[in-house]
Amino acid sequence: MLQRTAGVGDGEVSAVHEPATGESVATFVCAHGAGGNMNDRGMLAVAKELRRRGLDVVRFNFPYTEKGSGRPDPMPVLQSCIKAVVAHVGANRVIIGGRSMGGRAASMLAAEGFAAAGLLLLAYPLHPAGKPEQLRDAHLPRLTMPALCLNGTRDALCRRDLMEAVLPRLGANFQMHWLEGADHSFHVLKSSGRTDADVLEEIGVATGAWLASQ
Repeated sequence: MLQRTAGVGDGEVSAVHEPATGESVATFVCAHGAGGNMNDRGMLAVAKELRRRGLDVVRFNFPYTEKGSGRPDPMPVLQSCIKAVVAHVGANRVIIGGRSMGGRAASMLAAEGFAAAGLLLLAYPLHPAGKPEQLRDAHLPRLTMPALCLNGTRDALCRRDLMEAVLPRLGANFQMHWLEGADHSFHVLKSSGRTDADVLEEIGVATGAWLASQ
């Protein structure tokens, strides 16, 4: 594990670069969600699983998180932070993405033509909770890089019927994978017969298959 700081504008953010547990196939620069940080339980759990599937994982804070604020930075600042971390890492094959808001910021960057080997979206926030009419899909048809999007079927920020209606407008480069019974945090109910560990393993298997297909 390599502790880093990356310069963003006039400041710096913390970052951690953890190698894949086996042969590395790419480096995943993984952005956290709006209410989280680079060391929250969800980020640590998914990073551990993805490292088992051949990804070096770089976790980092956004500037607002680094300052201890609970109010996310404007989208241009989030995007600039991702760019700065990618440049600081300097890996040959980089996949951008992350959880919820972090993944959305990366997807908007990708839609603007940012160069990366792929886009990995974990719990993409298609709309705010309780506001399905406010879709965040306008930029998705402009994605040209390989993309894998994983959402739970109980995700309050991504109604399945609404996402399914968006998919026909996206290219064959965009793959959607539904995690049965999982919510926005990839948790499942005990009554589902599944465990959170099952969901994480499914995320790992799906990501591994996607990486192998590239």
